[in-house]
Amino acid sequence: MKNYVIVTDSCSDMGREFREKYNVEYIKMIYHYDGKEYPADLDWEVHGSAKGFYDVIRGGTRIMTAQITAPVYKEAFENWIMEGKDVIYIGCSSALSASIKASVLAANELMEQYPDSKIICVDSLMACSGLFLMCKHLSKMRAEGKTIEEAQAWIEANKLNIHQECCVADLKYLKQAGRVSAGTAFFGGLFQIKPIMISDAKGQNLAIEKVKGRRQSIDRIVERMKESYRPEVFPDVIVSHADCIEDAEYLKAQVIEKVGVKEEDITMNFIGPIIGATTGPGTMSLYFYGTEVTENKE
Repeated sequence: MKNYVIVTDSCSDMGREFREKYNVEYIKMIYHYDGKEYPADLDWEVHGSAKGFYDVIRGGTRIMTAQITAPVYKEAFENWIMEGKDVIYIGCSSALSASIKASVLAANELMEQYPDSKIICVDSLMACSGLFLMCKHLSKMRAEGKTIEEAQAWIEANKLNIHQECCVADLKYLKQAGRVSAGTAFFGGLFQIKPIMISDAKGQNLAIEKVKGRRQSIDRIVERMKESYRPEVFPDVIVSHADCIEDAEYLKAQVIEKVGVKEEDITMNFIGPIIGATTGPGTMSLYFYGTEVTENKE
């Protein structure tokens, strides 16, 4: 069996520790502010820490993000091909980024140039640690000797079972990104209304519930997880947060107490710069395998 590399992007939120543990590569998106462009690295090298990045946002700066271009994909994919490896790339949802389209364009060009090589680009219909969970599972499959085709088949069959349950701390950041209206942000802040956000079957991030109060919003995403969690498939859970560790620890404790997840099955993780630039500091998310996600019809 030909060796293959598992690749993702900056939306996966896989820091160096996890990439090395699961032998996963990533391609960097970019972000920019104050007239300067930066790589969306997952090791916080630009700002020194996640706190440094989120402090920029707390200071009132709006950070803009950008997709990966086809030439960047082509260079990265070709490097792995020249090492004698095939590639399976798990990309950010096509509903959130056009990067996946650019990756397919690059892959097709390279496979014409190198007909003995295979490059598979998967639209994950997910972002953040949902990609992390997929890559982690593919890493296990690869270690068990599964082929790249088997890895692709598993992702395509199961990607709609990866859940995101998210709550934000302050609607003003979604307002800055154009995701909610100024009026919604104002009254939401006034009455402490916190939206519960999910990723649906089209890969869209949608607010589906409104809860009053920070602690209540955290409790609600745990309740929603309990309704759909399927640990018999795989029990791994990721608690991701945008520099709000105390709230994240509370969320983790509730997942253990209310859902019955074992502590060793929970990974704590930072929300990276791409999604964090939109949702802002204080955002928290749960990622897990559950019942199949459906399309939101509203």
